[in-house]
Amino acid sequence: MEVYSRTEVFVSDHLTRKELKTDQVAVTVEHGVHYFASHKQQVTKIASIVVAVAIVAGGFYWYRGAQSTARQAALAEAFAAEATPVSVQQVGGPPTFATDKAKKEAVDKAFQKVQSEFSGSDEAYVAEYYLAAIDVDDAKMDSAKKRYQDVADHAGKNYASLAKLALAQILFAENKGADAEKMLRDLMENPTDLVSKNEAAITLAHGIIATKPDEAKKLLTPIASQVESKEAPIAANLMSEANVKK
Repeated sequence: MEVYSRTEVFVSDHLTRKELKTDQVAVTVEHGVHYFASHKQQVTKIASIVVAVAIVAGGFYWYRGAQSTARQAALAEAFAAEATPVSVQQVGGPPTFATDKAKKEAVDKAFQKVQSEFSGSDEAYVAEYYLAAIDVDDAKMDSAKKRYQDVADHAGKNYASLAKLALAQILFAENKGADAEKMLRDLMENPTDLVSKNEAAITLAHGIIATKPDEAKKLLTPIASQVESKEAPIAANLMSEANVKK
């Protein structure tokens, strides 16, 4: 059973692990840039408030800003490695990797570097989240679960929610539906910027559709009626599947 990272992928029942990994990267990049930018603005705002201790705080915030820049640069470097194609290097052309193995080693090393050198930071948890996706790609599910769980337990609520969404789907794949359902219902009650209530509900519906089709339809019906929602067609497709399974 494939493990899915975002609700959009449910349109296809045959998503490969490679497509899963790409989807997770897209989510991380799309939201991560805005998240880091917002965080940096907050730091600047806080720094401006402590003008009474400018001599001390000024040095601290300069250091913190430099560290933030270094973290973001390291993470960007890792994503650049992932985006680099595998092909024959052309003279004067963009960089490439000679083999899939060389690319995998470079990407792993880049994300491992972010995680180890900037442990505890948002960027480190993004890197760990992506390393978990790589583990899924390599069918190393125990390692993937451990990484996702660490992000879920220690990252900020946004990235923690993404890790919980992925972890719940692994639990479904392992026939641990009760644990997965508990996790997803908690996400439904506590949505974040990266995981909406609808996304958590659709993930839950997808996980229980074979065993609880009526409950799945109950979750999907209000979403399918939201005609302007991007999740509406996904919910409608799953409702059709629920009818078939029933």
